[in-house]
Amino acid sequence: MTTTMDRRALLTRAALGATGLVAASAMGSLAPEAAFAADQPFAVAGQPDPNFAEGLITGRNKDLLQVQGSDGRLHKIQLTGVTSIWKLRPTTIDEARIGDGLYARGVKLPDGVLAAESVWLNIVNLDVMVNSIGRSSLNLDHHGQKVVGHVQPGITAAVYNGTPAVSDLTLLKVGRHVQVIGAWRPGTNEIDIATIYAAG
Repeated sequence: MTTTMDRRALLTRAALGATGLVAASAMGSLAPEAAFAADQPFAVAGQPDPNFAEGLITGRNKDLLQVQGSDGRLHKIQLTGVTSIWKLRPTTIDEARIGDGLYARGVKLPDGVLAAESVWLNIVNLDVMVNSIGRSSLNLDHHGQKVVGHVQPGITAAVYNGTPAVSDLTLLKVGRHVQVIGAWRPGTNEIDIATIYAAG
């Protein structure tokens, strides 16, 4: 007999210890852009999305994260064998640290715990102006705040006018506005750059 399992049931089973289900990224996109996706089918208008959490990690007990949201709410995030984790690149549960910023999407369980489908650690999405370009970093301005963007060999890429991402950053221009997705270095004004979106 063949049965189908919906997303909620799959994550619930994973959170409760059923293992060997699917590869970590099979449940949804791990691309950092997905952290900022606007279309969430389960959200009620005017209410926080119950299947989303954000904030700073304040505690960890193995695969259970305690998170203080920017709105003051406390979240419990259960990482499972099917949770996709991004911290500048796809990574493992071991990279989650107290003090890291977090965005998480998943399924809210009856006990209020969010069984995470995808977690993005320290992710930032900044509209910045390029002040200067060095060999391994960019000096950026984000609404008057200085930000140092570190270029990561083999990771950092640029997308010019919607073309496929390339590692060539030579078309970036000082004084131009770009969008940067990267990973914040907690406690600093520095980020590691994943992708830069620019007009050519």
